[in-house]
Amino acid sequence: MFTVLVEGPSMTPTLHDGDRLIARRGGRAIRPGDLVAARFRSRPDTIVVRRADRQVPDGWWLTSDNPFGGDASDSLGVAEILGRILFRVAPRPGPLHGPPVILS
Repeated sequence: MFTVLVEGPSMTPTLHDGDRLIARRGGRAIRPGDLVAARFRSRPDTIVVRRADRQVPDGWWLTSDNPFGGDASDSLGVAEILGRILFRVAPRPGPLHGPPVILS
């Protein structure tokens, strides 16, 4: 297990700047909809938290929960999953839920 610190608004409203998360390497297989810690191949020095959308031949396609911002696979390409986010430990401890529903 490892911790991840959220920086920026890319996963709002699910996560917020300053949230500290626990992620797990291994365990059950990643499924579409899971929150994950990952590395985009186009930015190998940066770890991001995004939502797994679908597995593709060379890795995973990831999305942002914030429809107005946040780099995701549509601009950065395929990502390598480092671990699945299990829960938030600070500043609001608790489980994390599925993607937000956007009403139009």
